[in-house]
Amino acid sequence: MADSKMKNGNGVANGSSTQVLTSPKHGNGICHDGSSSPIKAQTIDELHSLQKKRSTPTTPTGSSPSAFSVLSEEDRQRQQLQSISASLASLTRETGPKVVKGDPARKTPTSKIAHVAHHQFAPTINISDSSLKFTHVLYNLSPAELYEQAIRHERGSFFTSTGALATLSGAKTGRSPRDKRIVKDANTEKELWWGKGSPNIEMDEHTFTVNRERAVDYLNSLDKVFVNDQFLNWDPQNKLKVRIVSARAYHSLFMHNMCIRPTEEELENFGTPDFTIYNAGQFPCNRFTHYMTSSTSIDMNLARREMVILGTQYAGEMKKGLFSLMHYLMPKRQILSLHSGCNMGKDGDVALFFGLSGTGKTTLSTDHNRYLIGDDEHCWGDNGVSNIEGGCYAKCIDLSREKEPDIWNAIKFGTVLENVVFDEHTREVDYSDNSVTENTRAAYPIEYIPNAKIPCVGPHPKNVILLACDAFGVLPPVSKLNLAQTMYHFISGYTALVAGTEDGIKEPQATFSACFGAAFIMLHPTKYAAMLAQKMQKHGATGWLVNTGWSGGRYGSGSRIKLSYTRKIIDAIHSGELLKANYRKTKVFGLEIPTAIEGVPSEILDPISTWSNKDAYNETLLKLATLFKNNFETFTNYKIGEDNTLAEQILAAGPIF
Repeated sequence: MADSKMKNGNGVANGSSTQVLTSPKHGNGICHDGSSSPIKAQTIDELHSLQKKRSTPTTPTGSSPSAFSVLSEEDRQRQQLQSISASLASLTRETGPKVVKGDPARKTPTSKIAHVAHHQFAPTINISDSSLKFTHVLYNLSPAELYEQAIRHERGSFFTSTGALATLSGAKTGRSPRDKRIVKDANTEKELWWGKGSPNIEMDEHTFTVNRERAVDYLNSLDKVFVNDQFLNWDPQNKLKVRIVSARAYHSLFMHNMCIRPTEEELENFGTPDFTIYNAGQFPCNRFTHYMTSSTSIDMNLARREMVILGTQYAGEMKKGLFSLMHYLMPKRQILSLHSGCNMGKDGDVALFFGLSGTGKTTLSTDHNRYLIGDDEHCWGDNGVSNIEGGCYAKCIDLSREKEPDIWNAIKFGTVLENVVFDEHTREVDYSDNSVTENTRAAYPIEYIPNAKIPCVGPHPKNVILLACDAFGVLPPVSKLNLAQTMYHFISGYTALVAGTEDGIKEPQATFSACFGAAFIMLHPTKYAAMLAQKMQKHGATGWLVNTGWSGGRYGSGSRIKLSYTRKIIDAIHSGELLKANYRKTKVFGLEIPTAIEGVPSEILDPISTWSNKDAYNETLLKLATLFKNNFETFTNYKIGEDNTLAEQILAAGPIF
């Protein structure tokens, strides 16, 4: 024992595995642990900094990067901060706020602070409290960084058992279409669709400015804001640069997923955005402000290329606000913006899927035998179709692995789960629980879908499929449409939903949404319809009306058409089998229905044959036809083209009785 404790000449006990060396060759008498080579850091902060390697989260493009910008890193950072300061500038002050990159919890060198002068014709205020503070900018953070911010600082943010981020959107769990307004000026008064049936509610320039100031002042009062610089539209010739300024990590991660993520090179050369969103949703608008009807206001100024959000934290407002923007800008370039799903076969045949909520648009456009181009928003231009977004926004209510395996498997690290309920111990999500809302959602990057086509572009569509969930049970499972019929049903945007049992209503409720997305369109529906007709005619696309609703009777007496039958019908459309089929015409709606489809019982193809009470069928058919006719009266007086021939053809393609 004495031998084991004998000390050597350096004062270290024999038998120890570590030697403390103090000789000059190890550095001026400083002690070193001889078990490993000395580290490069001199402080704990420096040690922590060695953990992190600079990078930029991007959307996969499948192409190799080109040479980087010749700007120095310092100049690039300065220009970036100046651009952000300009975005956050008040319209009544000579300079934007002092912006500095990084978390306010950490010290930031003053050399990275920037603000920008700007010139306005409004009176200037030389100093304010906000001008005395720094606005910390958390710029294009990665999902991991945004998780940290959300969990640390945003109540209601949690890891779920699959790694997704569960969040709450506050009091608003859906969009607020009655609170969405657009500045009506000399240009938009002539260009946009106003009046009966239009989703566009007007406001004036002054009111927009008041709300913008309110939002900007709120954002500048915070210790930190999140800034996302991203893109819309996978078509490289028609890509838009968008900047999203928000107060919540949840909103930043949501838009990180939903927009196209820039490469490092694209971010270095981003410059001035084409459109900016100011999301101050945690702060209400002033209800005494002109045009305001609640504490919520979603305002768009197309001349300034800006959108302001006050009084709602629901992230879908940002996504659909940008979609409305595309519905305005793209037609100016002769590009048709579409509220549709889109997929492509292995032979390059593209199909568009239009449909309102509950029609099966997401389910049917997600096909393991085909590539997914996108699930919701697309453009159809001279080069074919392109997805507008970089992600998917899927409904989660009653989600199961069996019904929607791709969506189920996409809910993992990086995915935002909105307003779901989970076990407080295991963090397992109960997708059947609607305690917070029926409108539970998952937002994830499109590359989380295994058969997603990256880049998200494809050739011109071969088939245009209009989906309707007809709870009246009188529309056939599939109909081939001529061009005028396609336009008529596209403008109508029909489906029928069953009312909730709690209010005692059991009658089917017809729903019409022009262009299958009336809440988002900016121009008159016939303008989009005319563009669709022109493109279908030019590229030889065929229109189809597919009923995913009831057969053999209305809701309550008939039965839902089996999903397996609908999939067989869609397969027959993709393969071209239905183009070769024999057809007969129905009465009233004049729809062409096939006499046989492989794998589908022939008796269900003509709806009247599935009803035991033929009189009840005819009565219900006339009722639906009347609903179509009454809805279409909104569009009958709108002229298309110089001779109005197309408008007359579309009107004649409706039900005749």
